Amino acid sequence: MSTTVDDALRVFSPPLPLAVAYSGGADSTALLLACADKWPGQVRAVHVHHGLQVAADQFASHCEAVCAQLQVPLRVVRVMARHAPGDSPEDAARKARYEAFRALAHEEWLQPAIKSIALAQHADDQVETLLLALSRGAGLPGLSAMPAHWQRDGLDYHRPLLQVPAPEIRAWLARRGAAFIEDPSNTDERFTRNRIRARLLPALAQAFPQFRETFARSARHAAQAQAVLLEVAREDLQLLGSPPEIRALQLLSGPRQANALRHWLLDAHQATPSTAQLDQLLAQVAACTTRGHRIHLKVAHGHVTRAGAHLHYAAEPAR
Repeated sequence: MSTTVDDALRVFSPPLPLAVAYSGGADSTALLLACADKWPGQVRAVHVHHGLQVAADQFASHCEAVCAQLQVPLRVVRVMARHAPGDSPEDAARKARYEAFRALAHEEWLQPAIKSIALAQHADDQVETLLLALSRGAGLPGLSAMPAHWQRDGLDYHRPLLQVPAPEIRAWLARRGAAFIEDPSNTDERFTRNRIRARLLPALAQAFPQFRETFARSARHAAQAQAVLLEVAREDLQLLGSPPEIRALQLLSGPRQANALRHWLLDAHQATPSTAQLDQLLAQVAACTTRGHRIHLKVAHGHVTRAGAHLHYAAEPAR
């Protein structure tokens, strides 16, 4: 039996006051209504106006009307979410949203200050994220899909509906007679996520009726395994140093070297190597047996070099 909206809200207990990211669509409408019912007077709504669609002003007006009816304070934040050539429009919009949320936390908008932000991603979104990760050959971080709770910029973020299927959310709204917006961009199959939603999810539902629950379980297993790898990497880097000592690194197994290097680059330099780049780096570390051996490899947005007994990373200067 799938999780319902009411089930999800019953166990959701974030620090208050709570802000709900409210687009006006079905999922965020259900989340806002459920949270406003549970914590009257403790919920605010945040609508991020991306300015990417002709109907964006109508979306904002709809949100204002709903929030006025619910007596929930609403903040409409306008952002510039246009993406650079070659970049993902979804990534650009996501980054703009998080920047808007971060800025809100430091505004004297409403007191007391917001402690938590709830996002309305649900079980179908989790499946789509996992399938996207598989299509890209992702490792455990990608296969972990979306976390239900995390911290960023001093805020607690929550996805309370992550185990609730999209059809259950629509049925919950229908029982309440709640109005919401249908975003036309959600049916644009130029976007990979929309093609997955329109073509793959119906096929999965026919072949594996419990796919939402089983895929989510796999994502949780991947997240647990990734947490263990993170612990191991931190323990290893305490011994290896940061930057890591080459000779000490060579004493580890190949997979453990890869794990330590991946986390050193990410934690210390916000650099994520490709699989090919990491394989090249491991090969160079293995070959580094003489004092004169030189390492100079392109990794992410910079280069890994040898500096005496240690590896060194330098980012390329911004253009």
